[in-house]
Amino acid sequence: MLVDQARLVVEAGDGGNGCVAFRREKFVPRGGPNGGDGGRGGDVVLRVQKTLNTLLHIHHQRRVRAGRGSHGMGSNKTGASGADAVIMVPPGTIVREAATGEVLGDLVADGDELLVARGGRGGRGNARFATPTNRAPRRAEPGGEGERLELELELKLLADVGLVGQPNAGKSTLLARISAARPKVADYPFTTLEPYLGVVAAPDDELRTLVMADIPGLIEGAHQGAGLGVQFLRHIERCRVLAQLVDLADEEGVEQRVATIRGELAAYDTPLDGRPWLLVGTKLDAVVDRDRAAAELARIAEAYGVPWRLISAVTGDGIDAFLGRLFELVAEHPEEP
Repeated sequence: MLVDQARLVVEAGDGGNGCVAFRREKFVPRGGPNGGDGGRGGDVVLRVQKTLNTLLHIHHQRRVRAGRGSHGMGSNKTGASGADAVIMVPPGTIVREAATGEVLGDLVADGDELLVARGGRGGRGNARFATPTNRAPRRAEPGGEGERLELELELKLLADVGLVGQPNAGKSTLLARISAARPKVADYPFTTLEPYLGVVAAPDDELRTLVMADIPGLIEGAHQGAGLGVQFLRHIERCRVLAQLVDLADEEGVEQRVATIRGELAAYDTPLDGRPWLLVGTKLDAVVDRDRAAAELARIAEAYGVPWRLISAVTGDGIDAFLGRLFELVAEHPEEP
């Protein structure tokens, strides 16, 4: 189950209190103050773990507390520092403060860390307050409070290529054909209810790979809340290249269907219509007149100034040519937007 949004209350540990103590040993008169400092409170840290791809574990956690620092002790012993609380998150997690909406960090690479709540400092013991005029201080500081705040976490999947199109355009069938991903495939609209990721190898070199994301189908009015796909468009915001799929088995209104998807991408909060893209005609095995379909798709692609390909995910026709052009586009746009 993909959970791509979560709220979480984090509480850093309080610092330990300083100690009031005096040295008392035989043959050591007026030993003086020897109260130690309190330990520092633990921090709350977010850390990227590349094997994660959902916020489900955080969605059920709700609250995280770091350890409190131990109190100081006599003989100038400093209390132990509190244990840090480390929260693992998937790559592509954006961290915001819930109260203000301020972005605290964008965690992308494996091992990236973000300190979100700092632990309180330990209080000073009475040994710290000894002066030539006050040789026996009887005061110590309490430990400082750790930071507490509520976070909003949002996951935007990291992928090289995003598959977009209307319901039943063949996106899930294509992803299942060229990768090990197994999204649900059926002959009714909105079969895909959440994004899927698949690792795709180049046709001429299995060591060259890219990550492909399949999101639920878009329909007209999606940017206003119609359908499901608009809820997941955030997951292709980071994609370098988009592949727009259009069903050629339905020969009527191909150009209008392409225009509908372009309009929805343009109307999204972060416009995606300027992203490099490839127009892909699918279900070639069900097309009666292939020459006519190819001419129609070529005309539409030329109007948009983009490359095009015809494929059949069922028979495999055109798959290698499609992947070859896709890898070329990704290589031409190495920087993530």
